[in-house]
Amino acid sequence: MSFGRLITAMVTPFNEKLEIDWEVTGRLIDYLIDEQKSDSLVVSGTTGESPTLTDDEKEALFRFAVNRAAGRCKIIAGTGSNDTAHSIELTRLAEEAGVDGVLLVAPYYNKPNQEGLYRHFKAIAESTSLPVMLYNVPGRTGVSLSVETTLRLARLPNVFATKECASVEQMTEIVKDAPEGFVLYSGDDALTLPALAVGAQGIVSVASHVVGADMAKLIEAYSEGRVAEAAKINARCYPFFKGLFHCPHPVPNPVAVKYALTQKGLPVGGVRLPLVEASEDEAAFIRKLLG
Repeated sequence: MSFGRLITAMVTPFNEKLEIDWEVTGRLIDYLIDEQKSDSLVVSGTTGESPTLTDDEKEALFRFAVNRAAGRCKIIAGTGSNDTAHSIELTRLAEEAGVDGVLLVAPYYNKPNQEGLYRHFKAIAESTSLPVMLYNVPGRTGVSLSVETTLRLARLPNVFATKECASVEQMTEIVKDAPEGFVLYSGDDALTLPALAVGAQGIVSVASHVVGADMAKLIEAYSEGRVAEAAKINARCYPFFKGLFHCPHPVPNPVAVKYALTQKGLPVGGVRLPLVEASEDEAAFIRKLLG
């Protein structure tokens, strides 16, 4: 199954009571598919504030997204956690909801060794028939999947991809030795073009909420050999790649992108504690970025 080249890690819209706003969620799904050209959507990932969503909310999001997308794009459920048994249960709920695949973040805080990481992902993958995308994001989890462990997991029949937020060097090593059918996605917007250059399939993006249509053009231009054009598009998008995470100083995702979407007429609401909304200087920076 192909999940395309531009995957958006979707925010979760909230109302004023910080409950899921289903009307805006539907509008956001339509917007990301129709206007920002997403091939697939990740729901209840880190950008979707998965740590503060209940299991009932996650299951409802999975079902809602599948129904709203109605086959126009693939739906990938974020079902990873730092508890293997809990991740298996969430993955079961996602499969019953009809999603197309799951994204499994490396277990955070526990700091397992490479054997523990392997057994964690293997147990979840073997519990489901769904395609599995690994997610290596050391800056958030405190652990990093090694190249060797990633490639070991890639040999499992339904582990089809990894979302990498490590170095381009690590991406290169994974692509170089990956078994046939296993693909790599960048998890860092700013590395979209470099990742493509070393053989990545595409990007799991946050900035695609705002500049997705341009990112789709970037990927298309590069894949068709129009490298100079891709570089120009990358330069145009780069302020958003950086600005949505540094506005003008580091800000936790998805604070900035939620504010940006609201400024664009999609009132996706605030964030749940322990995250806090954009400060005035951060908000001013984002408004200037949007022009």
